[in-house]
Amino acid sequence: MCTIRANRVSQAKIIIKKYENRRLYDTAASRYVNLEDVAQRIREGADLQVIDAKTGEDLTRVTLTQIIVEDARGEPAGLPLELLRQLIVASDKARQDFMMWYLNTAFETYHKMQEAVRDQWSGVRSAATAPFETMRRFFGAGAADNSQIEELRARVAELEAKLKQKNANPRQKKKRREST
Repeated sequence: MCTIRANRVSQAKIIIKKYENRRLYDTAASRYVNLEDVAQRIREGADLQVIDAKTGEDLTRVTLTQIIVEDARGEPAGLPLELLRQLIVASDKARQDFMMWYLNTAFETYHKMQEAVRDQWSGVRSAATAPFETMRRFFGAGAADNSQIEELRARVAELEAKLKQKNANPRQKKKRREST
């Protein structure tokens, strides 16, 4: 069995009943579903079991295989042909055990690589946004000292008022020039 599991959405196992007409009925949601719906529930981490509605036979393995086949149909890069051939050839128990070990190891390696890529991407994103964060902190710290800014504004307003006063009284300038 595969040891890698998605986070569980719920602890209860969801029962999907498959009828003779190949329709699937989700007993937890009380509605008919299709293979895409089942695949989405699995991707979300749901633990489900597909059973034959008439006989009670477990059809989970067959249904999950069908989902994989349907997904691979639209993808040119599905499972490698050689691996598929080896799965067909693996008819005895020893070969099946080896193939399951191989697939588990491959999936675990894939997960580790996916996490490493995700971690690297996070580092790249941090490095790309670092200059913006520095500028934000720089300008944010300057804006935090509002008292100095207000003092400067008051001083500028005072100087502007004095300048306007001097420019508004041109006669006083003439009298001063004549007296000197």
